[in-house]
Amino acid sequence: MINAEAIPDDAEVAMAAVRAGAEAVRARYGKRLTRIDKGAGDFATDADVAAEKAILGVLRSARPGDAVHGEEGGQQGGADAVRQWLVDPLCGTLNYAVGNMLVAVNVALRNGPAAVADPFSGEVFFTDGGTAWVRRDGSDTPLAPTAATQLVDVNLDPPFPSAPGFRAVDLLAHPGFIERFRPRVVSTTLALAWVAAGKRAAYVTDGGDLTESVHFAAGIALCQAAGCVVTGVDGAPIGQAGRGLVAAADAETHGLLLSMIRGRG
Repeated sequence: MINAEAIPDDAEVAMAAVRAGAEAVRARYGKRLTRIDKGAGDFATDADVAAEKAILGVLRSARPGDAVHGEEGGQQGGADAVRQWLVDPLCGTLNYAVGNMLVAVNVALRNGPAAVADPFSGEVFFTDGGTAWVRRDGSDTPLAPTAATQLVDVNLDPPFPSAPGFRAVDLLAHPGFIERFRPRVVSTTLALAWVAAGKRAAYVTDGGDLTESVHFAAGIALCQAAGCVVTGVDGAPIGQAGRGLVAAADAETHGLLLSMIRGRG
């Protein structure tokens, strides 16, 4: 007979998975990396592959019947499966490859719990789907978004599907933005976890539907569970018809950014 108490919940599985991935990322940091060309200037490294392998090991052990979509390994199991894990083993590969520690390990159960690990700070940000926390040195602290830093992280990576109506780079030159906020370009979705944790006032990126993106799903889940205001760059709800992402610590910050994006602020 299976002991139900011995079966970890999905949030614990997500945390175990990102910790395994983070360990693989740390182990290869600073070493000579093998690059795997993806075309259009994009690439993965053997660290990405090793981290995904470690994550999949945890997921297969804990949830053998679930489907998984990994950035490096692609779809395993039915894409329309009720339970599907979205895995980004190393978000910030370009940073990592040049010795920059601003990276994240992202794991999310579609429409469910999620976790984001910072491999170098040791922090694991996680949500059970209803509340959001950070685990640091064995202690859990609720995530508390705040716009106090006035730091807004903007993703400047191409393509720019909303141009000419919206270009992220134009936001940085907007007089209202310069007056109210200070831009940052971390180049990893770790910045989304920082919005949920109060280390950033907001995060802005162009794109399509990001809710089931291996890069963004975990960070979006964290922000929503922490109580952030999350919409597309057009102010519409995120989802299949969504356009990009504005995740803000509070309604005031969110409204200001949308006004600037729309050219009214």
